[in-house]
Amino acid sequence: MPILSALDGTELAYHVTGQGEPLLCLPGGPMRASAYLGDLGGLSRHRRLFLLDLRGTGDSAVPADPATYRCDGQVDDVEAFRAHLGLERVDLLAHSAAGDLALLYAARHPDRVRTLTLVTARARALGVDFTEEHRREAAARRKAEPWFEEAYDAYERIWAGSTADADWDAVAPFFYGRWDATAQAHAGTEAEQTNEEAADLYASAGAFEPAVARAVVAELDARVLLLAGELDSGPLPRVAAAVAELFPDAELTVQPGAGHHPWLDDPGRFTATVTAFLDRAR
Repeated sequence: MPILSALDGTELAYHVTGQGEPLLCLPGGPMRASAYLGDLGGLSRHRRLFLLDLRGTGDSAVPADPATYRCDGQVDDVEAFRAHLGLERVDLLAHSAAGDLALLYAARHPDRVRTLTLVTARARALGVDFTEEHRREAAARRKAEPWFEEAYDAYERIWAGSTADADWDAVAPFFYGRWDATAQAHAGTEAEQTNEEAADLYASAGAFEPAVARAVVAELDARVLLLAGELDSGPLPRVAAAVAELFPDAELTVQPGAGHHPWLDDPGRFTATVTAFLDRAR
């Protein structure tokens, strides 16, 4: 298992799989070990995936200072990752909450980004967030599902302030296009793969300066793909479309029938979409 040293001395682990040109992958959660990404639905057959375990997750070390879990502080880790691999410019893929980290990296190091693939990604770094109304809008599309009533009741308790693990477990089906055995097994690993302390600090006060980041990405010399799931609430496809408009060269793809983990819902379509985008960027 390869290791690199962050600027503050924290040892960061990463995992390598596949063949082809390198694609640096940042996991979401926030602060979930990269293992949940797997090989991104077979994307490893087309690209060599370098999957970073963010500090304090997976096989990476716990930092001496918990304050360094904040998203903007981890931008230096991504830059150390790039430098360690000896790449002048990178193709960067980020999922979910890691969208914020990738966006902050692009804002701070725009000359180092060749392409940016944002998979069902957050954009708080640009001042765009997901709301309870977004969750309700997406949830309404799942009323015919056999699990809907129990899951929606749990959502109502969460919106009312519940932090119970049982409620968060109950809403898991909303994050998958199909609540089948594969999705259930994938969801079942979330707790053990997530650093909850780090997750609480990841987007804490001061992490984002949206006006600054927007000004940089408005002139970003990199191609950007936003891949949204048709059934996902974070982001809704129309919200992803609004984020795409903030870049000079961005395209939006909405994967039919997909939730928050589109490489599980339709691996073939996901891989074809991302590969076609990356190949066009050469």
